[in-house]
Amino acid sequence: MTEKNLSLLPPENKQRIEALAKSAGLKLHECYQCGKCSAGCPMAETMDLTPRQVLRHLQLGLLEEVLHSRGPWICVTCSTCSARCPHDVPIAELMEAVRQQARQSGIRPLRRSYLFAKDFLRPVRWFGKSHELTLTMFYNLGSGLPFQNFVYLPAMLKGGKLKFIPSRVKNREAVRKIMENCEKEALKI
Repeated sequence: MTEKNLSLLPPENKQRIEALAKSAGLKLHECYQCGKCSAGCPMAETMDLTPRQVLRHLQLGLLEEVLHSRGPWICVTCSTCSARCPHDVPIAELMEAVRQQARQSGIRPLRRSYLFAKDFLRPVRWFGKSHELTLTMFYNLGSGLPFQNFVYLPAMLKGGKLKFIPSRVKNREAVRKIMENCEKEALKI
C-alpha cells in the first residue's frame, strides 16, 4: 500500500464515510482494531482487505481504496465478524453498505460474488426462505459452470440435505415486503 498524506484527502470523503457508517448503524471510532473480526472470518484469506482492514481504511478516510477492494464483495455476510466483536460493531452491515455505495458509485462488483448474492435472494423472494437446490441451479448456470459440484448431488439428496421441492413460509408476501423495504433503504445509502 502506498503512503498517504491524510490531510490531502478530499473533504467529501469524510461526509460519504460518515453516511456509510450511519447506514450500517455503527460509529467508526468504536472499533479499536483488536482483529477478532478478521480472525474469525471464513473468507479473510481470500480478501485483499479483511473486515478489520476495511474498517481501519474508513477510519483513516481511505474510502476509494475500500470501494475498489475485493473484500466487501467476497464477504458472505455470515456475521461471524459482528458476533466476535467485543464492542458489537456491526461489521457485516458495514460490508453490505460498502457494496451498496460501490454500486452507486458505478464500481462493478466481482461477477461471481454479485451472482451469488442475486441468486441467493431469488428463492427467498419466491419461497420466503432459501432453497439450496434453486440457488445452486441458478448460480451454476449464471457462472457458466452448470455441473460445478454435481458429483455431490446424489449423496446430498440421499442424505436429506437437499430437497427437490422447496418448503415455503406461511406469509411469503410479508417476506417480499421486508425485502422491498430493505432494497429501498439500500438505495438511500
